Amino acid sequence: MKNIALFIAFSVCSLMLTAQEKGTTNTDSISSVKTPVIFKADTLFYLQSAPKNVTVTERAFLISNRLNEIVATENSFNEKAFLTKQDTTTGNYIVSYSNRIICSLTNEDAIAAEKPLKDLSVDYSNIIKDRLLKYYAFTGTKNIFISLVEALGIIAVLVLFIIGVNKAYRKLFKRFVLKKSFKPLHTGKYELVSPKQIKYILGRITGILRWLFILLVIYLALPLIFSLFPWTRGIANQLISYVIEPFMAIIHSAINYLPNLLTVIIISLFAHYTVKLIGYFAREIEKGILNIPGFYADWAMPTFKIVKALLYIFAFIVIFPYLPGSQSKVFQGVSVFLGILFSLGSSSAIANVVAGVVITYMRPFKIGDSVKIGDVVGDVIEKTLLVTRVRTIKNEEVTIPNSTILSAGTINYSSCAKKEGLILHSSVTIGYDVPWRLIHDLLIKAASQTIHVLQQPHPFVLQTSLDDYYVAYQINLYTDRPEIASRIRSSLHQNILDVFNDAGVEIMSPAYHSLRDGNTVTIPEDKRPEDYQPDGFVIRQRVSVKPV
Repeated sequence: MKNIALFIAFSVCSLMLTAQEKGTTNTDSISSVKTPVIFKADTLFYLQSAPKNVTVTERAFLISNRLNEIVATENSFNEKAFLTKQDTTTGNYIVSYSNRIICSLTNEDAIAAEKPLKDLSVDYSNIIKDRLLKYYAFTGTKNIFISLVEALGIIAVLVLFIIGVNKAYRKLFKRFVLKKSFKPLHTGKYELVSPKQIKYILGRITGILRWLFILLVIYLALPLIFSLFPWTRGIANQLISYVIEPFMAIIHSAINYLPNLLTVIIISLFAHYTVKLIGYFAREIEKGILNIPGFYADWAMPTFKIVKALLYIFAFIVIFPYLPGSQSKVFQGVSVFLGILFSLGSSSAIANVVAGVVITYMRPFKIGDSVKIGDVVGDVIEKTLLVTRVRTIKNEEVTIPNSTILSAGTINYSSCAKKEGLILHSSVTIGYDVPWRLIHDLLIKAASQTIHVLQQPHPFVLQTSLDDYYVAYQINLYTDRPEIASRIRSSLHQNILDVFNDAGVEIMSPAYHSLRDGNTVTIPEDKRPEDYQPDGFVIRQRVSVKPV
């Protein structure tokens, strides 16, 4: 019983599979590539399927050969001999002429064409019949002669048209270019293009446009000539398709791209007006109209530039998938290649940019400040994301990379100068024989007479060391002009010399002073007393008395 049940089950499954195979159309033989059936250089229709023993290309070639055999053996066309009927055994529709099978249309052809098989057979038979009628209608000598005359007429008109275009071009070029005077194009004081060069450039451009126009007219005339003969009508259609198909493809692509273009426009407008809004607030902060606690005014524009760059980068990233060609492998490969080049070749530049951003928010200096960066002392004249430029007192413009500034120490002489004053100092060494109070008074007097020195706070003196031969005095004074610190120091030194000379105090090394006995003092002659005489050498002899 068990074996009988298995046999029945196997039989039922076999019957179901057989029924399913009979009721299902085989679509494996349908190709995704359309193969044209060509007759006398003219495409009749396209095939996408073929029997198992031949390919689609071979099937199209066979149909073309059968049509060529018919026109080679038949002198005239008999419409009654052209038949389209259905094969009752297979269900296929057969197109034939004089009992010669031209083609057989199957269900696979109907599926590929997305039409009922009967309608498809009517369409294909009408196409073949119409093409054969046109071919046989042109076999007469009279028709050929008329077509030749028409072709020669078209060629004659074309030649006359080209001659007319050349004559018109010469007249227009002579009138509007050769006889016309042109002004030279300037970029600043540099003459970019002279009048003679302008005429030459216009001549070359208009000459190229003339030949392009002539070639276009010839190209458009060729399909008209080829269409006069049935043997070359296929070439005519092909030439027309070379012009129309790319143009139509561009139009279809443009129409299909409109939704993406609308998305790109919306994103671009959003980014643009967001940047304008942020720029408005940044300018208000920079002017001091809008105050944000903890946010300095000089941060406003650098922050705006950073946010602006980030917004545009983000907008480009969002827009990129909607750009035409963005999905192309070539476009993506070029983008990756450029990214690798940028990352490998701009490491130092990126380091400077990052340092520039950090320096902006560290606020170690601003434009116009007097600073010392490394060994460079001068005024800051320019700050960028990559470098900072400093002009020294000798009018030397020094360019310093921002990464160097970030790693080196920076001294700002201007940050406290306006509110508290910058302290400038200088030192003198005077011997122990001169009272220190007198030195203090003389140094303060000299500082008070110096240009651009603040009287409040008052200058002061520090005694920085007590050495073996002298005391070191340091005069300190306040100024609000750090940009001319060198001139202030020079004026201070001049005043110290004058004040000390007027007071009769020598600024000399005491060690030298002890060896200059008998020499004239170094004080200028007009500052010495009228009865001044150099001291002579003093020789003392010690007499020792021996006890008796």
